Amino acid sequence: MFERELLKNLEQWSESKDRKPLVLRGARQVGKSTLVDEFAKKYQIYLKLNLEKHADALLFEDYTEINTLINAIYVANRQEKLPVSTILFIDEIQNSPKAVAMLRYFYEEANWLHVVAAGSLLESLMDKHISFPVGRVEFMAVHPCSFTEFLNGIGEGFDQRLVENIQAEAVHSRIMQNFRNFTVVGGMPEVVKKYAERRDILACDNIYDGLLTAYTEDVEKYARTQTLTQVIRFLIAEGWRYAGTPITFESFGSSNYRSREVGEAFRMLEKTMLLELVYPTTSTVLPILTSRNRKPKLIWLDTGLVNFVAGIRNEVFSVPDIADVWRGSIAEHIVAQELVANKTKVLLRRQYWVRQKIDASAEVDFVIPYKGMLIPIEVKSGHNAKLRSLHQFMDRTPHDIAVRIWSNPFSIDEAATTNGKKFRLLNVPFYYVCVLEKVLDKYV
Repeated sequence: MFERELLKNLEQWSESKDRKPLVLRGARQVGKSTLVDEFAKKYQIYLKLNLEKHADALLFEDYTEINTLINAIYVANRQEKLPVSTILFIDEIQNSPKAVAMLRYFYEEANWLHVVAAGSLLESLMDKHISFPVGRVEFMAVHPCSFTEFLNGIGEGFDQRLVENIQAEAVHSRIMQNFRNFTVVGGMPEVVKKYAERRDILACDNIYDGLLTAYTEDVEKYARTQTLTQVIRFLIAEGWRYAGTPITFESFGSSNYRSREVGEAFRMLEKTMLLELVYPTTSTVLPILTSRNRKPKLIWLDTGLVNFVAGIRNEVFSVPDIADVWRGSIAEHIVAQELVANKTKVLLRRQYWVRQKIDASAEVDFVIPYKGMLIPIEVKSGHNAKLRSLHQFMDRTPHDIAVRIWSNPFSIDEAATTNGKKFRLLNVPFYYVCVLEKVLDKYV
């Protein structure tokens, strides 16, 4: 187990006076169970249930009074009930609606017990088949590993001094090489672990295959119709090739499927947190207003899986600048992944910017809220990269901060739009995206 940033968030949760049962949400195999196993080492007693096991699920059928249930859980775990720090982990909780309902009573009548729950496909089942008690639980999103976690996983480590001294050019080449490796491998914990052991990306192929098979089988279980099952299979087989690009639902991937069918399948996959349909905004100030009548960009949960399915790993390895791979889509995709990697808010969504005119071509890769401002982010290579869309955004926003993500060392340009507005352009190396807020804190 390599250290995950979310351990710090779990620590804060455990120490909170207003602590509620915590539900971890995320796609299968992003490391939810392993994360809890590691965090539980700080407790004197670790109680664990897996509700895929009939005997564990039966506890919530047989015992409906909270104290009796807790006693039965101790017995099932062969643990003596002692007045010491104790955590209960309920895995695969989606298999028991009664277990979900019981979270309320863990909060109201047994708050001394720290309770964490997780499960597969929670998102697709919520509101229809199961309903978490409102106001009695809290949620935390779990994503694939960030670049800093990847470095920890392969034994490199991310030196905190790099954040404190952002312009450390001496180590730039080495870190960029590691980031290139991260872009190829991705952030799925099991893949990172295998890569750390073998340092051979091909050794991870069986893991990628297993993940894709599991995702397909999982989602198919809950498809309402045979047509929806077929569309989901098609999207999981072919959709990775459209990663990082704006898509249309009608005849997606040169298929014969209609817009309604593809849209329903994409939304179901989005609920399982396998992907996100990233819609644009025309806003240049907060709040961000999403334009759902425009094309969304397709962002999958992990760039390593995209590379594997699309068959472009050699290209990522061979080009001098990852921003030049696949027309820039892979660079944009890994930036999208890093923007949420260490974020815990379940409802967090990414946005990109387009001009208000429907036929306008101006587009900025991402926008993020920061201290009351909407910061534009372009993923471009080279000092002479054209930034016309960024200039158009800056002409329309009241602040003077913009970000370019690139493969060169950190720098700041005093720039001006074609209309003469002066602004500061922070040129940020790819490896700082996962700590971008700290970079902004330092220079804004």
